[in-house]
Amino acid sequence: MKMSDLVTTAFAMPVTSPSYPKGPYRFVNREFLTIIYRTDMEALRLVVPEPLEIPEPLVKYEFIRMPDSTGFGDYTESGQIIPVTLDGVAGGYIHSMFLNDDAPIAGGREIWGFPKKFADPSLRVEKDTLVGTLDVGSVQVATGTMGYKHHKLDHDKVLKGFEAPNFMLKVIPHVDCTPRICELVRYYTTDVTLMGEWEGPAGLELHQHALAPVSDLPVREVVSAVHLMTDLTLGLGEVVHDYLQPKG
Repeated sequence: MKMSDLVTTAFAMPVTSPSYPKGPYRFVNREFLTIIYRTDMEALRLVVPEPLEIPEPLVKYEFIRMPDSTGFGDYTESGQIIPVTLDGVAGGYIHSMFLNDDAPIAGGREIWGFPKKFADPSLRVEKDTLVGTLDVGSVQVATGTMGYKHHKLDHDKVLKGFEAPNFMLKVIPHVDCTPRICELVRYYTTDVTLMGEWEGPAGLELHQHALAPVSDLPVREVVSAVHLMTDLTLGLGEVVHDYLQPKG
């Protein structure tokens, strides 16, 4: 392989058979169960990087079914998003993500810096209850429940919420295990079609696990929960802060 060919054709690893195609990445019939809970501000300060700011000690715990996604296939995801602000603009910091499909793990980590790890989440309806679980091996780490479609939400207000930015910390090591890339990345979801939006009573349990420490942000109070059905496009990212560049 010539050097010129490598530079012009390579975009991911393995070079001759990447784990995922180039974007854009469209998601159809993407289903969310999002439970907002109150936690400890001290715990949040330990994991949210500057220059992001934390307005309230809240966490969004999500279970997401993605049955039809461009290049990534059919999978389920679960994790935590922390409401933050940057320069006064509200958004979400993606703290943890666990999913059951290689392609979006590789693509999410390499392109945007999503903190994705392999596990076995699920989201399903059991009679009158929407149930989300996260299993890591044989250990159930998270369980979320919500009354199924109890109350409709304001469509336009929920749709407006998708305009907020999301942030993540992208860290790629050098060959000597020092950081080669250490960046705060921002992305947006676009072309959102909202097909359904509901709220209802909810419960959430988080359990300790050495390699999936979701309980390090403990549940002090469940605040609210929403169930959404959407189509959307996952926008590519932009670097908003490079931690390896000297200030000034």
